[in-house]
Amino acid sequence: MDNMFGILQKTSKWLSVIAGAALTFMMCLTVADVFMRAWGHPIMGTYELVGLSLALVIGFGIPKVSLKRQHIYMDFLVDRLSKRNKTIMNIFTRILCIILFVLIGYSLFSIGNEFRASGEVSPTIKLPFFPMAYGVGICCFIECFVFLFEIVKSWRAIHE
Repeated sequence: MDNMFGILQKTSKWLSVIAGAALTFMMCLTVADVFMRAWGHPIMGTYELVGLSLALVIGFGIPKVSLKRQHIYMDFLVDRLSKRNKTIMNIFTRILCIILFVLIGYSLFSIGNEFRASGEVSPTIKLPFFPMAYGVGICCFIECFVFLFEIVKSWRAIHE
């Protein structure tokens, strides 16, 4: 089980590197576009590229953020529970999250299939949409594994 957790950690790290590269690209492109607009030569497709890059930043960043527990955590209600009930609540919410991310991932793959079948591309630079939908969908399924490992960790804590 620990070996699988190591693979999940490495995978989420590489996904976060891709997310960081996309964020850096967004920042550089936006700054370059602002300067180029000042000189009367805006960069074509900036809006589209920033929007598609944002999908990469969010989708590819989620697994590592969840794995490292660096997201916002509302614990004012959970703090009032006993340790055992906190663990049960944690397992319950993770199961709900798995269901949610499976549905999101499945929907993204369905949308990606529709984009691929129709040949839908961005209006200005003609960049296809389906790879982004597939990529973020894969990240949603990886996020399900993150939640699964959190459930296993919580389950072990109850039974130790």
